[in-house]
Amino acid sequence: MKVKDSNRISRRGFLGASAAAITTFNIIPRHVLGAPGQPSPNDKLNIGHIGTGGRAGAHFGAASRHNIYALCDVDKGRYGGVAKKYPSAKTYQDWRIMLENHKDLDAVFIATPDHTHAIAAVSAMQLGMHVYVEKPLTRTVYESRLMAEAAAKYKVCTQMGNQGHATTGARLTNEWIQSGALGEVSEVHCSSDRPRGMWAQDMIRPPTEKVPDNLNWDVWLGTAPEEGYNRSIHPFKWRGYLEYGAGALGDFGAHVIDHPWWALGLDSPKSAVLVKSDRKTPGSEKVSYPRGLELHYEFAAKGNRGPVTLKWFSGSVKTPHPEVLEANRKTHGNGCVYYGSKNVMMHGSHGGTPRIIPEARMKEFKVPPRTIPDSQGGHHGEWFKAIKENDPSIAMSNFAYAGPLSEAIAFGCAVI
Repeated sequence: MKVKDSNRISRRGFLGASAAAITTFNIIPRHVLGAPGQPSPNDKLNIGHIGTGGRAGAHFGAASRHNIYALCDVDKGRYGGVAKKYPSAKTYQDWRIMLENHKDLDAVFIATPDHTHAIAAVSAMQLGMHVYVEKPLTRTVYESRLMAEAAAKYKVCTQMGNQGHATTGARLTNEWIQSGALGEVSEVHCSSDRPRGMWAQDMIRPPTEKVPDNLNWDVWLGTAPEEGYNRSIHPFKWRGYLEYGAGALGDFGAHVIDHPWWALGLDSPKSAVLVKSDRKTPGSEKVSYPRGLELHYEFAAKGNRGPVTLKWFSGSVKTPHPEVLEANRKTHGNGCVYYGSKNVMMHGSHGGTPRIIPEARMKEFKVPPRTIPDSQGGHHGEWFKAIKENDPSIAMSNFAYAGPLSEAIAFGCAVI
């Protein structure tokens, strides 16, 4: 996929190159050729960053002991400050040119809008680069499956950025459920309050504006349909649009649904049914996600576990108040409630510490013994350790795990 000058590439050229990269695995990985791609002798990795604003800030901090080797952002205004901090790093507006020019990169962080995750990540994996991709992994079922397949084919170390997976709280949730302390868990309620004030949804597309000089809008669009720029889409509200993001379900589902997915050993859902969709803006159903929704997943029995119903609530559609929860207490705006035959448990997002409800039951509860080792260095640390030891399984939200989780979430997004 040769790319020389992003200003001279037609949209047809971008789509053609992108389609070739995402549908064929025909580039020989560097580690097969014996070329760079393994940790350097001085124990530092050459790191590339695709996307430098927003969540990328956490990745720069985590990678600070390594070589910040190359930076890419379609918006020069977003990488300017980072470029000053890392003056030796080469800067780009087109990630394809960055990868073409720096095949000696060991690993790449990808923190871009959801619709560009798959094409950038698969291209990097084809070159033998290890990849860390922000959540949600992708916005479609196909791309989620493709990402997992590519990671396995190229034997690279991967991690999705649902950092709550590395917490002690996530392990406690697993241990309590797997010990049988809750009994048979047949229903889980998962929720996110993000569309109620933080993220815009229920929108129609705004009028086209002039593209700022500092922004490469063509590369921002990537494989999405050609549409006009508007400042309300980039850099923040894109998440609420069907073509670019996965809404609250994709973004916070990667955090919240992760915990029952892991603890209950869930896999591909039998069905996903939209029960309620709250919209106020005429025509928004063709363009964006609703301001609130209720979605029900059904999972088949598996092993010693019976069938599970997982209900997702977001935005203006709030989680039902559990009957056993005291009236003066609330469920978490972002979190889970597990309904077991013996006990009911709830926790917040990002691996929040679980609690049995009501409080009287928690006071009587005998906490099961610890059985799951703590994370090896935290979420970023796991990934770096996996790379150093050439063992993808050390990163516990690697694409073999995160791919199927993201598939299920994308399946829900498709029925909204």
